[in-house]
Amino acid sequence: MSPDLDVAVVGAGMAGLTAAHELRRAGLQVRVFEQQKHVGGRMRSVRHDGYTIDEGAEQVSDQGYRATWELLARLGVPKDHVPSIGTPIGMWRDGRARPGVADRAAVFSGAGLLPRARVDLARFLAWAALHRGEFDCDRPERTPLGAATVREFARRYHPDLHDYLFQPVAGSFFGWDTARSAAAPMVALLLAVGPPAGWRTYHDGMDLLARRLAEGTDVVTGAEVHEVVTENGRARLRVGDDVVTARSVVLSVPAPVAARLHANAPADERAFLSACTFTPTLKVSCLLDRPLAPVSRKPLYILLTPDAEDDVLSAIIVDHVKHPGRAPSGKGLLTLMADPRSIPGLLTAPEQQITDRLVRAATRYVPGLETAGRKHFVHAFAHGLPEATPEALRLRAPFMARGVRPVEYAGDWVMLRPASEGAVRSGTLAASRVLSRLRPPPTAGPPLPASLAAEENLS
Repeated sequence: MSPDLDVAVVGAGMAGLTAAHELRRAGLQVRVFEQQKHVGGRMRSVRHDGYTIDEGAEQVSDQGYRATWELLARLGVPKDHVPSIGTPIGMWRDGRARPGVADRAAVFSGAGLLPRARVDLARFLAWAALHRGEFDCDRPERTPLGAATVREFARRYHPDLHDYLFQPVAGSFFGWDTARSAAAPMVALLLAVGPPAGWRTYHDGMDLLARRLAEGTDVVTGAEVHEVVTENGRARLRVGDDVVTARSVVLSVPAPVAARLHANAPADERAFLSACTFTPTLKVSCLLDRPLAPVSRKPLYILLTPDAEDDVLSAIIVDHVKHPGRAPSGKGLLTLMADPRSIPGLLTAPEQQITDRLVRAATRYVPGLETAGRKHFVHAFAHGLPEATPEALRLRAPFMARGVRPVEYAGDWVMLRPASEGAVRSGTLAASRVLSRLRPPPTAGPPLPASLAAEENLS
């Protein structure tokens, strides 16, 4: 009996939609199954009363996002639909905001660092420039840092570099505990994307690319996949009360979910899946009756609140500064990011309790916030961001070298790169691996090994 589909993709986030797009371009019959009633996953945006509310938090850089820019160009999205943000990041220290975090001028301005720490910042930047060629976001396991955690790496420098640079960046952008997550993926990503002056955002919400990818794609929303089993070189999926068969499956879900769904995954895959742990994320979007922002001598689009200063919040994103179209004229939109340490105790709390706690904490930085809120939205993801542990880093190389099989994987966790570019590149890689199995090259001799095909695709 012939299978129902060439390829079944589980998950309509950026990775799954990218994989489906590439496989459709190759002429295969592809269907995407998504448990939620919408596409985009963590890249979803909500429209409400003239506000555009991003459920996640994403920037796109002029550099380090090659696959994303190529995909945008292919889909006909002009670059002016991804405008420059153009305002700095600030660090809260000793009662005030310090603009210029991650800017090259921070060596002189400080951006929250003490004078002695600025000398070590210059040391770090010189070391990073010297070793830049040894950092590759596609292969984070191959760097001079080995499997050192962020905290271990930071011990080379003045304590301020951990407390007022590495920890706030890791905690707010990645949701990481610096004692648990490896430094190499973070340093590689920071080197790849460059300073904030080159960062951009999607003008019509962070789901712009996901919506474009979903157009014309066979996507079934509200379809929960309960199990995937491989047998006789094919795959069988339990989708709701139905059974669907496919020549190949792409699991584009968080690693813990993929491990649960793939009932007979080979042992060499399970080791990496088990090591790819995730941190939860939690945020509150505040729809305001006026455009409030953290008090600062320069307008900010993000204020980082380090663990050394705050145990409730990790950052405040000023969405109406990030892009004025995020809020109606004369109104404001802020995103309050919960500190990773506070999230476990809040994930199951009532939404009003979550909102009250984060808004109360944010009033310290944004006077008047408690009386300006028109409406609040709570966004929580149990599997928020890949943790990129040293164990996952150690096991990634053998996982990437495995042979092609009926079930492939896609997601930012595959790349250990917690950003949409990681999701896009993993989706492209998964599609390449599926095609190498379903459509072997018509030349004589053995097919190209999957690991080498992956290397060529990512170069």
